[in-house]
Amino acid sequence: MLSYAETIEYLYHAAPLFQNIGAGAYKEGLSNTHALDEHFGHPHRRYRTIHVAGTNGKGSTSSMLAAILQSAGLRVGLYTSPHLVDFRERIRVNGEMIPEQRVIDFVEQERAFFEPLYPSFFELTTALAFLYFAEQEVDVAVVEVGLGGRLDCTNIITPDLSIITNISFDHQQFLGDSLAKIAAEKAGIMKKGRGVVVGETNHHAEVREVFVRVFNEKNASNSAKPSLRFADEEPQYSTVTTPSLKGSYQRVNVQTVLCAIDELCKQPFYAERLTDEAVGEGLAHVMELTGLRGRWQQVSERPTMVCDVGHNAAGIAYVVEQLSRQEAPILRVIFGMVDDKDYEQALTLYEQVRDRAVLYITQPSSKRALEARRLAAVAQAHGLLVKTCVPTIKEAVEAALADANPDDFVLISGSCYLVADYFSIFC
Repeated sequence: MLSYAETIEYLYHAAPLFQNIGAGAYKEGLSNTHALDEHFGHPHRRYRTIHVAGTNGKGSTSSMLAAILQSAGLRVGLYTSPHLVDFRERIRVNGEMIPEQRVIDFVEQERAFFEPLYPSFFELTTALAFLYFAEQEVDVAVVEVGLGGRLDCTNIITPDLSIITNISFDHQQFLGDSLAKIAAEKAGIMKKGRGVVVGETNHHAEVREVFVRVFNEKNASNSAKPSLRFADEEPQYSTVTTPSLKGSYQRVNVQTVLCAIDELCKQPFYAERLTDEAVGEGLAHVMELTGLRGRWQQVSERPTMVCDVGHNAAGIAYVVEQLSRQEAPILRVIFGMVDDKDYEQALTLYEQVRDRAVLYITQPSSKRALEARRLAAVAQAHGLLVKTCVPTIKEAVEAALADANPDDFVLISGSCYLVADYFSIFC
């Protein structure tokens, strides 16, 4: 029998892994997903689900919802991606990761069936998650979309509520080269007769129009049409924050979550359970209840060091905005990206803080990493001060801390995989 480490290596090599090879791991269509689902007896039909799509904020929104549902006394499955350190972070029940032995058994027992399908890594992982949630008899599973929505392999579920956090540019090679095209892909998670909450449209009329059109098309034959709500148009939620997540961008995610909770409370199953106390308790303890990490997370002090997984232009814009409000005399930024992200736009955003920022350019350990020397050259072309350019985050962190005074501020950002490298080495 394979060990856990050998099992994970098998999964990484037997099934294409997006975080390693990018586009080559993307498999359009749901034929493999349906085959796996039928083989396992349609496990996702044995519990309630909530579906979460969007460009940014999916993980935080999913985790907040799971924390609130747990605080309401429910047994909750949480499926998110990517993981930071351990594959098992992707599949949790009431915050506890799937056991190593269950992952081993899944591969040992089912590989004869799935190998001829040549599934993607995400297709296999989704099948395992749905099966495990059924085995664990969860009451509800919060399911984060992997990529897009319409053709994502999570999109076989019929959720109690669909949530789309926001729309911005990312993965254009798969989802389209305009916000309207990307919105149409994300809107593919809408289901007939099921409510939808959209977090924010960022005042893009074409995005809002896509959501309204797709929603109306899905419910054209419905006499009792469900609700389509835009959380950023409901100001009663705009001032609430979560004490457990410090990123300023979480305000938008909290607004989305509270609108979603209000919508869920229209259903008898949730109405009596989702009390104000459960909501408050869940929001106060998101990280402890769900294992969420890497969202403006402070990892040390004097100097203050923070990790954030923001990795596309929209996410980095929020990160830089919060960075600019730090009172530290010097902002030491440990920065690296993968090669399919808009690094030019990201570095343009960092120009806002170039009077105080010192960059330590590095690269994540992913095969998709943007070479540090190439990123450093672009940063310098933007007028940014690059103090160090090194191939590993260990060297970058050591260099930044050697230079830092106790009152400086150190940020690690640019890629989920860079933050993952930090946690793997230092935590």
